[in-house]
Amino acid sequence: MTPAATPAYRRLSVEERRSQLLAAALGLFAHRAPEDVSLDDVAEAAGVSRPLVYRYFPGGKQQLYEAALRSAAEELQLCFDEPREGPPLPRLSRALDRYLSFVDEHDTGFSALLQGGSVVETSRTTAIVDGVRRAAAEHIYRHLGVAEPGPRLRMSVRTWITAVEAASLIWLDEGKQPPMTELRDWLVEQFVAILTVTAARDPQTAAVVGELAADGGN
Repeated sequence: MTPAATPAYRRLSVEERRSQLLAAALGLFAHRAPEDVSLDDVAEAAGVSRPLVYRYFPGGKQQLYEAALRSAAEELQLCFDEPREGPPLPRLSRALDRYLSFVDEHDTGFSALLQGGSVVETSRTTAIVDGVRRAAAEHIYRHLGVAEPGPRLRMSVRTWITAVEAASLIWLDEGKQPPMTELRDWLVEQFVAILTVTAARDPQTAAVVGELAADGGN
């Protein structure tokens, strides 16, 4: 009988190995606060040695955390990268579905990320998080068909993004209740409500609300 062939070992490329380590780190940060994750934990999760983790992240845990945070930020930004086809509000609903699914999957890490207070929090990590907010706002302006939003519209959109973050944290704290779809619909309704209040004081926002109404509000 011919013995079963042993699978050939394939050495990972630098980029593949780095991606493997980041995936392992993100998995840990998703369920533990950053200060509760060690390089040994990451090495064990990735099935590699601690010196190998240091080889790819010579800055240690801080560098690894920032790289993992940047990777998560890129994923969050993509949540709002919805094709500009069809009415704006259904697009926003689909974007929120992806955003809330990310929150659900990375619950503890998401809380640590937004609430701050971590021993590994720096001005760089704060800038990464703020970059997600700004990118989300830019996507929303494009979905609304506004090339140059004025101060009142910008304030309204950024206030809503802050409300989404706060609602997400409260949702996690409340045992993920109400159901995700109900939370999504409520957040879309809040978006329309904020714009409607602003529209009474700002012609640009009033035009946006008029366009949403012309689309049937859906």
